[in-house]
Amino acid sequence: MGLKPAVFLLALVPLALMVVQILQNNLGPDPAQELAKVTGEWTIRFLLLALALTPLRHLTGITQFVRHRRMLGLFALFYATIHLLVWMSFLLVFRWQAIGEELIERPYITVGFVAYMILLVLGVTSPKAMVRRLGKNWKKLHRLVYVAGILAVVHLLWILRTDVREAVVYGAVLAVLLGFRLIRSFDLRSS
Repeated sequence: MGLKPAVFLLALVPLALMVVQILQNNLGPDPAQELAKVTGEWTIRFLLLALALTPLRHLTGITQFVRHRRMLGLFALFYATIHLLVWMSFLLVFRWQAIGEELIERPYITVGFVAYMILLVLGVTSPKAMVRRLGKNWKKLHRLVYVAGILAVVHLLWILRTDVREAVVYGAVLAVLLGFRLIRSFDLRSS
């Protein structure tokens, strides 16, 4: 089996584990809340993993990592979509007025939704045909992934409120990844 199919199958493992937990009725006292939490965590993990591939390439000189960046980014969108659907279906039962009110009245939901919309735009523009069509603008547009990462961490910080250690860890990883890119951009400009 090639590396790409292996990465694809590995990226589906969290979903398979969630399905097993659902079938075993092993999601705790509030299954909807647990599913929302787990899908949100996997969204951030895949987003950070996708962002880590470029620094990994620069640090190791191995270019194969970057070939999987798009797939991992799309898996971040995949888990974010499940996260959104869990929230809309199980927690708000597709009551559209309630969903609209939550988006307007709860800043942490607004921030999470904006992060989702960014990921959705990036997902729609990720095929090679869109890369060619957008030309130089594609790279500018896809830099919004950094904004999505920041918003995702802020969304998690607001949700956790008291025990924010998990969000701080994700935020620290994101800060290192963004810091690496910033330092690298200064190095490229000065040379």
